[in-house]
Amino acid sequence: MASMPGILTDWPWKPLGSFKYVMLAPWVIQCTYSYVFKDDEEERDLSQFLIFPFLLWRMLHSQIWITLSRYRTIKGNNRIVDKGLEFDQVDRERNWDDQILFNGILLYLSTKTLNGASNLPLWRTDGVITTILLHAGPVEFLYYWLHRALHHHYLYSRYHSHHHSSIVTEPITSVTHPFAEHIAYFVLFAIPMVTTVFTGTASVASYTGYITYIDFMNNMGHCNFELVPHCLFSIFPPLKYLMYTPSFHSLHHTQFRSNYSLFMPLYDYIYGTTDKSSDSLHVSSLKREEVPDVVHLTHLTTPESIYHLRLGFASLASKPHTSKWYLWLMWPITLWSMIVTWIYGRTFVVERHCFNRLRVQTWAIPKYTMQGEELNAYGGVYVHRHPKLKIKVVDGSSLAVAVVLNTIPKGTTQVLLRGNLTKVAYAIAFTLCCKDIQVAVLHEDEYMQLNRSFNANSSSSASSKLVLSKTYSHKIWLVGDGVSEEEQLKAAKGTVFIPYSQFPPKKLRKDCFYHYTPALSTPKSLENVHSCENWLPRRAMSAWRVAGIVHALEGWNEHECGNTMFDIDKIWEATIQHGFQPLTITSTPSKY
Repeated sequence: MASMPGILTDWPWKPLGSFKYVMLAPWVIQCTYSYVFKDDEEERDLSQFLIFPFLLWRMLHSQIWITLSRYRTIKGNNRIVDKGLEFDQVDRERNWDDQILFNGILLYLSTKTLNGASNLPLWRTDGVITTILLHAGPVEFLYYWLHRALHHHYLYSRYHSHHHSSIVTEPITSVTHPFAEHIAYFVLFAIPMVTTVFTGTASVASYTGYITYIDFMNNMGHCNFELVPHCLFSIFPPLKYLMYTPSFHSLHHTQFRSNYSLFMPLYDYIYGTTDKSSDSLHVSSLKREEVPDVVHLTHLTTPESIYHLRLGFASLASKPHTSKWYLWLMWPITLWSMIVTWIYGRTFVVERHCFNRLRVQTWAIPKYTMQGEELNAYGGVYVHRHPKLKIKVVDGSSLAVAVVLNTIPKGTTQVLLRGNLTKVAYAIAFTLCCKDIQVAVLHEDEYMQLNRSFNANSSSSASSKLVLSKTYSHKIWLVGDGVSEEEQLKAAKGTVFIPYSQFPPKKLRKDCFYHYTPALSTPKSLENVHSCENWLPRRAMSAWRVAGIVHALEGWNEHECGNTMFDIDKIWEATIQHGFQPLTITSTPSKY
């Protein structure tokens, strides 16, 4: 939102929310019906029928740029601005598709009201040439002066400051403007299209080609990475006046009073508003490379989780992962993404953060399930096979244990441990028993396994606090993968469920408390946090992920994998000192 919002700031269909596309339905239905079922050639208008597929193409085109831009800026190569994105920018740019809806409605209206705007031929060379000349002349010139006018303090504070709130630009930043600005831009870009209509030279190619060109240049210019080779300007020097680059326009978002041009920097050079560092920034951005200090390995959990990666849909990635009904309608795309993931078969970068000069990346393994922890001895097998490994492998178990232990309410004397017995579960049970807190289990085989591990640690006192329970009356449940719905339903009213695995239990009880999986809230100094990790809330990270960051910050020169565990109290204190904080409870019981 602009600092002092003016009139026509909000889109007229804002109250409709996600149902705004219903406004297109009458046009789409009427055009489709006329083209498919009418025999009269006048009523079977192909150009009108193609408007809706063209709108879908525009959305796909923009999404491709979003994914490409985020992927390249995550890797760090050729990045222009070092600052990261935040949730407020994602929320502000969430409705980037409003301008596509707006243009679609106006295109439908023009075919109904303007003579010569319907039944267009697929191609007319004279119309294409006219469109190119009118854009290079009047449109670029008028846009330059309109843009400078929008930077006058009166219009800037009421309208254009909304767009400039995004210092680090993304492709969709290009269309993040108040409604009034979009009206002005449409009038400007309509000059070539309306002219070709009135002169009888309009065609499907000139319309779709021109709008696609605008989308392409807008998206490219707002990427935060440089992709235009410098050699192009060496081979053909006049090109610098005819085509801008992402770094050229990025300076406009960081300096504000330079590089006003639309797509052709010609008018900035004519009127002396070209930033002096345009050429040097272009060259330095192309040479930029980055190597991460910390890498977190993750994997997809469900087929639809591909949409929740920050490389996918920004609006979904910025919210905790929940199943949406409309994602079932996208099963063809979901299936296609699974096939591509399987064929590609390599890890790929999905996130990048910066914390105290530490460069952190998250890599996704192209699998939807992982092998059991016991199959690779919690990473110990890999380290054993590569004894000269220079990087340190951290599975994060000690911090996950620390988070669970510090989540248990003070004064607790007994807990029920339920779920698959993992490295974390063993450590939690042993530590609690050593602290004189009774740990109960429901199955004899679990009791025997835990008891053997305690004896292996030569701790008879810990074994005495481990009990085999036949009731479900415990108020504190520590749950992992494998806890059944039937067992949850047997829990007493007001039971507190504290997960110790990375997957949360299904919330079946409205009369019980459910905690988040082991995780911590991140300090504000952690940059570029604008997506949610799985089911966690905003600006939260799993303990396993935070452990690697803390390990690097502390400079610990040892692995944490296999059967190795760090000192739980030591890693907890280090984590808190670096600004990470425990999360609060996720849900409370209903009041009866």
